[in-house]
Amino acid sequence: MPQPDRPLRKLGFLTIGLFDPLDPAAGHESTLQIIELGERLGFDSAWLRHRHLQFGISSPVAVMAAASQRTSRIELGTAVTPLGWENPLRLAEDLATVDLLAGGRINPGVSVGEPMQYDTVKHELYPDTADVEDFSYARVERFARLVAGEPVREFSGKQGVVEEFSNRVEPFSAGLRDRLWYGAGSTKSAVWAGSHGFNLLSSSVIFPDKDQEPDFALVQQSQMRAFREAAALAGHAGARVSQGLVVIPTDSATPAQREKYQRYVDERTPRTAAPQGPRGMMFAADLIGTSEEIAEQLYAHAGFQEVDEVAFALPFSFDHEDYVQILTDIAGKLGPAVGWAATGGDKQAS
Repeated sequence: MPQPDRPLRKLGFLTIGLFDPLDPAAGHESTLQIIELGERLGFDSAWLRHRHLQFGISSPVAVMAAASQRTSRIELGTAVTPLGWENPLRLAEDLATVDLLAGGRINPGVSVGEPMQYDTVKHELYPDTADVEDFSYARVERFARLVAGEPVREFSGKQGVVEEFSNRVEPFSAGLRDRLWYGAGSTKSAVWAGSHGFNLLSSSVIFPDKDQEPDFALVQQSQMRAFREAAALAGHAGARVSQGLVVIPTDSATPAQREKYQRYVDERTPRTAAPQGPRGMMFAADLIGTSEEIAEQLYAHAGFQEVDEVAFALPFSFDHEDYVQILTDIAGKLGPAVGWAATGGDKQAS
C-alpha cells in the first residue's frame, strides 16, 4: 500500500473520449493527442472507457490501434469493455491484433452483465437470440480462454492449395491473457476475478455487501483484500490491483478553470452522500485542490492504501486544454507527491 516511504509504482489516466456529434473526428483526434501527451509526460498507462450509443468512444480497440502507432511506450487499456455487447471470439481476434501492433502494451479490461438499457437495443444487437444470450461470468470465461489460445474447434490444417486453418484464435499474442483485467464493483465479482486469473480494476463506483457500513473507502479496501486473497488461493499471487478515482489538481489552472472544475464537483457531490438504488450503489467523492491537498486525501483513503498503481479518471465534460492542464499537474506535481517517478517521459511536455 502506498505510503510516504513506499511510492506509487504505476500512474495512469482514464478518459471517456468525449466528442461533439456534429464533429466526431475532432473529439477522437483530441483523445489521441491526450494519449500522446500522456506518454511524453511519463504516464505508465492510458485507459479508455467504452460507450455505446453515446457521445464517447464506442470502439476503444480501434482507438488503441491508432494510439499504438503514435506512441511507443505507454500501456493502453479499456476500463471497461462490457462483454454483453461483444462476440468474445471476434473481440479476442481484434485485441490480439492490436496487442501485436502495439508491441504487447494492451490491457483489456472487461465486465459482464446485461447491456445497459437492453430492452431498447436488443432487437438490433441480437435480433434472433436476444432472449437466450448468456450475460453471466461464462461469457468472460469463454473470452479469456480464447485470448489464451485454447482450441476453438478440432479442425485445423491445410485445405486445398493455399488455404490453411488454425484451431485457435489468430493471431495469438503471447502474454495478453496475463494482462486481462476485470472491472469489479462488488465483493462477489472481486473474488470471482481473483480466482479466475484476472487483474482487478476498482473504480469510483462500487456496491457494498448488505452488512457493510456505507463508507466508500473502507468498502473498496475490503473488496481489494478479498480479491487478493482469492487470487493467492488460486495461484495468482502476483495479480495486479488498480484504483480509478476522479482527481482534479488545480495547481496550474486558471481562475476560470478552477471555477468550472468546482462547479463540476459540486454538481456530483450530492450523490456521494448516501448509497443509491436497490443495490446500494456508492460513488467516490471527486478529489479537487492542489496536488499537495489531493495527495493528503489519497494517503488517508483506505482504498488507495491498498494499491501501488492507479488510473485516475478524467472528468467527462471538460475541454482539451483542461485535460492538458490536469494531466500536466498530475504528472509533474501530484505523482511526485505520492512518490511516483516518470519513466521515459518528459515532465515539461505541454
